[in-house]
Amino acid sequence: MTHQLTVWRAAQLLGVARGVLQQQVREGALALNDGLLGVDALLKLYPQAQLEESGLLERVAQIRDEAFGKRVRERMLPSQEVLAQRLFAQTQELADVRRHLQRYHGLVIALQKRARAGVLEHPGDSAWRDMEQQVTQGLAQALATESVDLLEVLDDMLKIRTAQVTVRPSGHQFLVEGHANLLQSGLHSGLRLNYGCGNGSCGMCKVRVIAGEVAQTQHSDYQLSETEKAQGYTLMCCNTAASSELTLELLEASGPEDIPEQQIVTHVRAVTTLAANTRMLHLQTPRTHRLRFLAGQSVRLGWTMPGQGDVHTTYPVASCPCDDRNLLFYIARDPADALALHLFADDIKPGEAITVLGPTGEFVLADGHRPLVFAACDNGFAPIKSLIEHALSLDAAPSLSLFWLATQSDGHFANNQCRAWSEALDQFEYELVTHADTVVGAQQIAQAMRADLFELDCDFYLAGPPEFVVTLRDELRSAGVAQAQIFAEIL
Repeated sequence: MTHQLTVWRAAQLLGVARGVLQQQVREGALALNDGLLGVDALLKLYPQAQLEESGLLERVAQIRDEAFGKRVRERMLPSQEVLAQRLFAQTQELADVRRHLQRYHGLVIALQKRARAGVLEHPGDSAWRDMEQQVTQGLAQALATESVDLLEVLDDMLKIRTAQVTVRPSGHQFLVEGHANLLQSGLHSGLRLNYGCGNGSCGMCKVRVIAGEVAQTQHSDYQLSETEKAQGYTLMCCNTAASSELTLELLEASGPEDIPEQQIVTHVRAVTTLAANTRMLHLQTPRTHRLRFLAGQSVRLGWTMPGQGDVHTTYPVASCPCDDRNLLFYIARDPADALALHLFADDIKPGEAITVLGPTGEFVLADGHRPLVFAACDNGFAPIKSLIEHALSLDAAPSLSLFWLATQSDGHFANNQCRAWSEALDQFEYELVTHADTVVGAQQIAQAMRADLFELDCDFYLAGPPEFVVTLRDELRSAGVAQAQIFAEIL
């Protein structure tokens, strides 16, 4: 029987995006059996797969190098206690397999002896002779030495280094690596989890363990009742996966309506000049109060100028929800924006307190597995960047394309980020367009999309000023793109 892998593990071992494998399943190139992929089918589809390129072998080799050992253990391997638990589970599984093999071997030997005795007792009966030959040949084949499938070996290694978590009832899955706890791992995989403080005080990340084992990673001030403990409840922020496979029962946010409004006093971590008319504001939340939001959403920032009162402006968050303590905002020079005026006048400095109220907005990723196309104009790149990072965390889209229009010569202030995505990810591509006229620039993007993407069944996400969004949306609709596949945010 061929070895079976989950889509998550197959993607890791082959070094391809999970969305690519899922697309091949939908197209019929790969077949799922109870949610698992057969190794034989994978190797037929990827005969030239270089498993070493996935980085697993190099990372394992680094452990043997004393110069890197400590860093690798800290960043990539779970704690010694968790490793011991996973190794013990693997050893138990191996012992069970050996015990069953010994019993089956004994059964086959007994059948072989009985068949030989039958041949001697009934020399003229061909049925006994055929049975004896079949058992002997089958035993020889079972005991024959065959080459070991490297993919199976790496899968066993991966089960020790990482754990796969399945969420019920949604069926979503994520991996736990290194010293990360369950909450961190789930957020970095793009799940819309329910949580509050993130440090074991509020109990909002309480989940029930259905199968598998967990190990505590930090102290919790929140006390579970004895009934909750008996039912298998635990806190995601204070535990990691002790077993290589874990099943949790929890509720996830289905959309913006499930994210509560929050008010948090943050502090300015840094103000960075990205271009002549663009600055990045980096805010950091307290450790005990993190902002829960969805990629693509906005918040209202409030700052008090001594002697001049409060100023408030709403901005889209440019960072990923997985890094909920560090909030990034791309702020353009705008004489009508009071907070921007103070920011460009250097009135807002590191350490200043800024109140965050939100999140708001419904410009979020829709469920689905279609290729994703993003289009931004100027600082409309902020919510688009958040969406792209979230999509990369989900790893469910077969491909991602970005078209970015800048109406100023230095308007592509995050070009290095786009280049880094393109160089690191086979499924990501981007095109930069510069034009002073927003409408003409939007039409140029539409032409570029028409040349490459209109033949595909894609979801389109547009963000920018009204004339950019309306022009591009009309072009998409006239090209036959369904309204349900176009998502827009007017800034």
